[in-house]
Amino acid sequence: MPVPAYNLYPDFNVLRLSHVEFKVKDLAASKKFYTDMIGLQVTDETDDRIYLRAMEERGHHCIVLQKADEAYAGALGFKVFAEEELDKAEAWFKERGKPTSWIERPYQGRTLLTEDCHGIPLEFYFKMERLPHIHQQYALYKGVKPLRIDHFNCFSPNVDESVAFYNEMGFRVTEYTEDEESKKLWAAWMHRKGGVHDMAFTNGLGPRLHHTAFWVPTPLDIINLLDLMSTSGYVANIERGPGRHGISNAFFLYILDPDGHRIEIYCSDYQTIDPDLEPIKWDLKDPQRQTLWGAPAPRSWFEHGSLFEGVEPRAAELNATPIIAP
Repeated sequence: MPVPAYNLYPDFNVLRLSHVEFKVKDLAASKKFYTDMIGLQVTDETDDRIYLRAMEERGHHCIVLQKADEAYAGALGFKVFAEEELDKAEAWFKERGKPTSWIERPYQGRTLLTEDCHGIPLEFYFKMERLPHIHQQYALYKGVKPLRIDHFNCFSPNVDESVAFYNEMGFRVTEYTEDEESKKLWAAWMHRKGGVHDMAFTNGLGPRLHHTAFWVPTPLDIINLLDLMSTSGYVANIERGPGRHGISNAFFLYILDPDGHRIEIYCSDYQTIDPDLEPIKWDLKDPQRQTLWGAPAPRSWFEHGSLFEGVEPRAAELNATPIIAP
């Protein structure tokens, strides 16, 4: 299936990704990981919930940690361009038979809860409480020095269907992996904010959240994080990297939080602002697709993911296997 033509005038205007909620079993352990290792800043804390933001972010939160009996991913949050876009979004999802509801979220204005074509829970808002800027308060920088949340990557049972659905919402494909035998998409990277992606899809048991990524200043910050994790009791939480992706050209590291939610630390990709920018195609069997230096990813990277609460995943429809590390 060919990549669809860009939809430059969608029915409602998504500005960018915004936040995600993680259900966690040990709130204190998760707080320690996200503040001491990642370096996020606590913006509010209750007995069962912690709100965090990164150093460049003015919005109240990009990660919400909620104490729970089991670990799950909650809804993926997106900011729209204006308040009236929320009503347009509600109508758009209703037309496609998707459930919609208006929900209360602390520190957010009117918030629409719905789901995508495969059941990934999504929430859209326009207003979030703004906090004073802290990007020049260098005494606060610690861990890997995260500047902002960058993207989500989700396992999809049918990547072609996911791409078609998000293309209707105005997300544009920047790079994609095609299975040469079936001519179907194995993975795709889609954006709204002018980077390589706000949302990506990987073929697999889904829907599940593969990872949430944070942008950091330099590759050296990633090296420093590896030294910090390996001497602070977190060496087993290092899953993959460091390395440089062929797709996106980004320098990366994948780590797991105490509940197994995967976090990517990410820098050095490129801008995709031009509306006529052609997407880059990759062959599934190209060893430089995963890592420019040729090192394949471990099996866990293709199999492990976070379940969305209340969403039953199903097997991938495309039976195609990438290069996997022995």
